Amino acid sequence: MGLDVARIKKDFPLLQQQIDGHRLVYLDSAASSQKPQAVLDAMDEAYTTYFANVHRSVYKIAAESTERYEDARRKIATFINSPSPSNVVFSKNVTEAINLVAYSWGRANLHKGDVVVLTEMEHHANIVPWLMLKEERGIELRWLGLTDDYQLDLSDLDEKLDGAKLLSFTALSNVLGTITPIRELADAAHAAGALCLVDAAQYVPHIPTDVQALGCDFLGFTGHKMCGPTGIGVLWARRSLLNAMPPFLGGGDMIKRVTLTEASWNDLPWKFEAGTPSVAEGIGLGAAVDYLGQFGMDNVRRHERTLVDYAMEKLQEVPGIAVYGPRDPELHGGAISFTLPNIHPHDLATLIDREGIAVRAGHHCTQPLMDRLGVAATTRASFYIYNRTEEVDQLVSGIQKAQQVFA
Repeated sequence: MGLDVARIKKDFPLLQQQIDGHRLVYLDSAASSQKPQAVLDAMDEAYTTYFANVHRSVYKIAAESTERYEDARRKIATFINSPSPSNVVFSKNVTEAINLVAYSWGRANLHKGDVVVLTEMEHHANIVPWLMLKEERGIELRWLGLTDDYQLDLSDLDEKLDGAKLLSFTALSNVLGTITPIRELADAAHAAGALCLVDAAQYVPHIPTDVQALGCDFLGFTGHKMCGPTGIGVLWARRSLLNAMPPFLGGGDMIKRVTLTEASWNDLPWKFEAGTPSVAEGIGLGAAVDYLGQFGMDNVRRHERTLVDYAMEKLQEVPGIAVYGPRDPELHGGAISFTLPNIHPHDLATLIDREGIAVRAGHHCTQPLMDRLGVAATTRASFYIYNRTEEVDQLVSGIQKAQQVFA
């Protein structure tokens, strides 16, 4: 069943506005999605009717605040098919989730000479924490490269994994749109005796996600890319790993007992959630999961696949364009990056903004990937549930007008 995009768009107040006399065409959901009224209402209700600190009192609104917050965790667990809500650790975003693994699991298990395998298409969030650990501990980083058709080069996967402790990779590239073979990579990592961490920031908002079927050990994603608020993300991990890992941050709520000489840790997942959490944001993410769930994630994926297929074809009408990413829509997520001869991506983004079209320009926090592609930056258009083919046409028209300016 297809999505009723006209109806969906009405759910998003921000998308009703005009920019310089043009209806806003928002094509930057890979950076942050817009928020439906249902999420805004859920957060407003939290702040205006029952807000109180969670886990800390028995009075009525505090109990309700705690119940709503923990109910959001249960919704998220169901959304990704976690075996238990206790596997779901709230974080600030996926960046913090990956850092949690690097600081807690990494510092407990990685020593000089130990190997972590990454890929050339990673976001800085899945590179910099490991570079920091390399500088601190002397670990070795190995890199999976790219093929000419923008897939991961797995020809030397076994060699790269030989002796490795961890394979950490993106499920879906925020630049190329490449969907990586998660289960195949997880199985290969386990066969080599390594653990598997998946950066699913671009995956969970767009594709049905079953953490048990994917076979990974850690998986992180973020709320603001899936119709939820900023300031809330998730680390999902196997319970045995979370139990063995030391806390990431120390303070209130993550403890059971504190004396002047020692402390003991709270149960999962609160062991990793020190201090007052982002209560309204967690509730907002729960509302976002409810909102997306009504459409069915299979339908969300089908809609975006149609858009990407159409966009890849229409962009070929632009003279001189270079598109970076798989041509097969089955292997391509909702982000498309491209460059034009003689027009810098920032100039293009500025010019088409005058047409009300919002796209991202820059290195997209993937400078090693830009080096691999041989460019300093790209323009990126990314699609979501509220976009339609007519907006692809507007994008192409805007690009062609920009080319006329630089002709």
